[in-house]
Amino acid sequence: MKITAVKTVVVNAKLRNWIFVRVESDVPGLVGLGEATLEFQTRAVVGAIEDLAPLVIGEDPRRIEHLWQAMYRYPFFKGGVVTMSAVSGIDQALHDLKAKDLGVPLWQLLGGLSRDRLRMYDHLGGGDSSAVYDDPAAESFAEKAARSRADGFSAVKILAVGKTAPLDGLAALKGAERLMAAAREGAGDDMDIMVDLHGRTSAAMAIQYAKVLEPFRPFFLEEPCQPEDSEGIARVARSTPIPIAAGERLTHRREFLPLLQSQAIAVAQPDVCHAGGLTEVRRIAALCDTFGVSMAPHNPLGPIATMVNIHLGFALPNFLIQEVMRADVPWRDEIVAGVTPIRGGYVEPSLAPGVGVEIDFKAAAKHPFQEAPPIQWRHHDGAIADW
Repeated sequence: MKITAVKTVVVNAKLRNWIFVRVESDVPGLVGLGEATLEFQTRAVVGAIEDLAPLVIGEDPRRIEHLWQAMYRYPFFKGGVVTMSAVSGIDQALHDLKAKDLGVPLWQLLGGLSRDRLRMYDHLGGGDSSAVYDDPAAESFAEKAARSRADGFSAVKILAVGKTAPLDGLAALKGAERLMAAAREGAGDDMDIMVDLHGRTSAAMAIQYAKVLEPFRPFFLEEPCQPEDSEGIARVARSTPIPIAAGERLTHRREFLPLLQSQAIAVAQPDVCHAGGLTEVRRIAALCDTFGVSMAPHNPLGPIATMVNIHLGFALPNFLIQEVMRADVPWRDEIVAGVTPIRGGYVEPSLAPGVGVEIDFKAAAKHPFQEAPPIQWRHHDGAIADW
């Protein structure tokens, strides 16, 4: 068996463009699907996939590790989020193709089931970007958290900290406290609430935010400061009983090592679309398991990424909970069929071969690529801020 082509399909989904990857083979009808979505850098990733394609075309798609090493090692300059996202999408598609060839669901290829069902967590508004990022009203937080609970979820993630500075004042702290209190009111005591700081502030300020959030018992505090500041993340972890989560912007297991060695995180959040696909994320998971750290993979992306993460979660022994954006666009289910339904906040294992999804390319063509510039905002003095 040989790879005959590597192609991309780009679908605009409001805040981001989904990048779907097709690996075609010389076996009629045998095609692998993956996702390489990277916010705001769509054309760069598509170009990187085109650059990597000659390294795998003509090769046996079942030699996944061999091909991963070729894509990672042959280019003189290794890594970087654009290249690793391209590697990720191709790697996922290779796994899908191989599992289809064997006639087994992807989780079987990854070692079989580690659990019988998989816990999922929601975002406010089901993941609609305006509800997640642009609605700081306390009454809205309460209503949307209650809606997630009514939809059967036992966990929801919020951005209780809005636009903030490296050092901010009492008003910002009171605002975070008010939003967290509203979310807890809507969610009730039985629902877990994750709080994402989005790397928007410094370790010193994140420690202050954690202090006002502690009484509401967040399930974890995500990205308390920028991802390259592993020492700062460790400072936050030492200052609060709230478990710290991070890793969505890291692309290789070596980048996780300082966080693990310093005991900075209790939860690792690699993204299967950025961190080298299934091949590398499984290595990251094994490394995290060595340090007693759980896995909650980052996934605000498209439906193929969601299904890949679900298969991965069923196979990983140290899996904790899975992020999902279920309502980012109303036509999500028109583009991809076969995504496992969420019932009572859980999914059951898919029995379909491979990842188990199919793309409707005619429906996808209705939502072509659109420019999605980075969300831009500034501090009160006009200085550029981290989103």
